Amino acid sequence: MTGLSLNQETIKQWSLPELAKGCVAAEVRGVGLWRAPVQEYGPEAAGRLLRDAGLTVTSLCRGGFFTASDAGERTAALEDNRRAIDEAVAVGTDVLVLVSGGLPAGSRDLHGARERIADALAELAPYARERGVRLAIEPLHPMYASDRCVVSTLAQALDLAERFPADAVGVVVDTYHLWWDDTIAAQIARAGERIAAFQLADWVTPLPEGVLLGRGQLGDGSVDFRWFREQVEAAGYTGWTEVEIFNPGLWARDGAEVLGEIIERYRTVL
Repeated sequence: MTGLSLNQETIKQWSLPELAKGCVAAEVRGVGLWRAPVQEYGPEAAGRLLRDAGLTVTSLCRGGFFTASDAGERTAALEDNRRAIDEAVAVGTDVLVLVSGGLPAGSRDLHGARERIADALAELAPYARERGVRLAIEPLHPMYASDRCVVSTLAQALDLAERFPADAVGVVVDTYHLWWDDTIAAQIARAGERIAAFQLADWVTPLPEGVLLGRGQLGDGSVDFRWFREQVEAAGYTGWTEVEIFNPGLWARDGAEVLGEIIERYRTVL
């Protein structure tokens, strides 16, 4: 399936070898990875496994969580992000997705939290650039601002990214997080060459308790995927389209069945 990448969290019931085997069988040539299973398998071993299967690793998720006010916590976050950059190199991807972090406990200072993200990027961008890895800031829906990501819009992500060279710091366009924003067309055009990843999931309601695991299968909700694809292509994006859905209903099913459904929906909605 040309251009389609499967993020491994979409079918998290698969091990890495199962992911490789399943994608090859379905003729899906791209995969997005997450650090925890990669660390468990071994980054170098994971890279060999996927290269030997003829698969391209389109992204590694996630770095970030830069917003702590405590100096020791910020230092630890920088060290962890350097490890994440090294893991990206090991698995063979040039995109490290960043979830920037929420407000520290008891804080209401969104501006200060966002400036700490900029400070962390200034520390990490040279390290990443030397290793051929691009830091990709992912804006998350505003419902995550308090505890997970104070970067809520593509405009905010670009305000941070544009302080750095485009080949060092880019942005992620994720339909689940950005579909609601009436400025999104202008911001995608503004992003241009900074678009480092394009991710798909649908918005369905009601959201589950905790909201994290409420992403919908393509075509089940409110997102106009074809419109989003047209916008990113018009902005010059020629990379992979990565399906990233956190949904316990999908995780409870047979992985090959889920992937077959994703391919069918991908063809239909795009």
